[in-house]
Amino acid sequence: MKVTVIGSGYVGLVTGTCLAETGYHVCCLDVDPRKIEILQQGGIPIFEPGLEDMVRRNVAAGRLSFTTDVAASVAFGDIQFIAVGTPPDEDGSADLQYVLAAARNIARHMTGYRVVVDKSTVPVGTADKVRAAMAEELAARGADIEYSVVSNPEFLKEGAAIDDFMRPDRVVIGVDDERAAEIMRRLYKPFQRNHERVLLMDVRSAELTKYAANAMLATRISFMNELANLAETMGADIEQVRLGMGSDPRIGYHFLYPGVGYGGSCFPKDVKALVQTGKEHGHTLRVLSAVEEANDIQKLRLVDKVVSRFGSDLSGRRFALWGLAFKPNTDDMREAPSRVIVDELSCRGAEVVAFDPVATHEASRVMGGNARLRFADDMMKALEGADALLIVTEWKMFRAPDFDAIKRSLKRPLIFDGRNMYDPAWLREQGFDYLAIGR
Repeated sequence: MKVTVIGSGYVGLVTGTCLAETGYHVCCLDVDPRKIEILQQGGIPIFEPGLEDMVRRNVAAGRLSFTTDVAASVAFGDIQFIAVGTPPDEDGSADLQYVLAAARNIARHMTGYRVVVDKSTVPVGTADKVRAAMAEELAARGADIEYSVVSNPEFLKEGAAIDDFMRPDRVVIGVDDERAAEIMRRLYKPFQRNHERVLLMDVRSAELTKYAANAMLATRISFMNELANLAETMGADIEQVRLGMGSDPRIGYHFLYPGVGYGGSCFPKDVKALVQTGKEHGHTLRVLSAVEEANDIQKLRLVDKVVSRFGSDLSGRRFALWGLAFKPNTDDMREAPSRVIVDELSCRGAEVVAFDPVATHEASRVMGGNARLRFADDMMKALEGADALLIVTEWKMFRAPDFDAIKRSLKRPLIFDGRNMYDPAWLREQGFDYLAIGR
């Protein structure tokens, strides 16, 4: 079985590489020649633990290749994964132009049966649009060629994507014909040797499942953030509340960590898209609208604490910031809370010196125009002469720093912790003023 993956971004590259790792022959297509050149030279255009070595290993084995040739990629794979971007449109809905362009290219060049798999996160009804676009192209060619359209949403966590793909907790496949269902079962057979993980369902249910899962996780985060803010006002400790809640097996501990809001490529975009989908079908999704609003406000929580301590005019102040990526183990800056925090501090006149172990290059690309922002190449150097330390991303290297060195470097022993990484009582004993979330 040969597989083509259209789009060599985060989802496409992980999907193609992991399929090659199990023995399939995979061709990854991208229209960006710079990205393909990086991959052909043995590099990768994103940061994901373990991925670069896996790419090199499978390229060397001859199972993984990269191309910008659309016709060659369509001819290569019996299965054609569409893993292109679906950025939010102005109204928050998913922009499907790249998905539909990929579908048209497949129909324009295919000479035999193809299974076309929507791997990108797409709204309900996208498979119908893909079928229609392909039918239109085939009709223009006067070609009568069979094809199937399948929904196979990804459930990859950035920073743990390889493990998620190689050892999935579920593989959702939306399919409307048995021929395609059998092909997809065979494709995923190497990933479920211990027990059945494939969930077969109709296409529209599969499309909705992805949005529903991300929206639920986003809801848990915003709910905990609102509880944390309330706990702080009332003098309760949200960490103890979290343990009390999470011990209930109906609730569990996952995604109950309060902080400065969620970001990344999935949750913000998917919540917006699902809210817009509801509007298009006459349904107001009030809970999700509140989730989005709560998250936008939460990103300012640390700034509010800084303003409460130093006043609204921060001219002449310098703050050290640890963590730029929206989460650890990635360099992804999309919708990262750090962007909002840095912009707000800068607008109030403050200087920010930021450190992140892997996201500095990407952060400089998207935030480099800010004259009040500088990047440090060492976490301790970022602290020198700063009025306070702000922690925004919970990288492991921040968990047990040299607190004596922190105290010596800062103008005052003051930490604003947006991820609740430390024990408040212990830090107070060490002479720190420690302001966390909900504690």
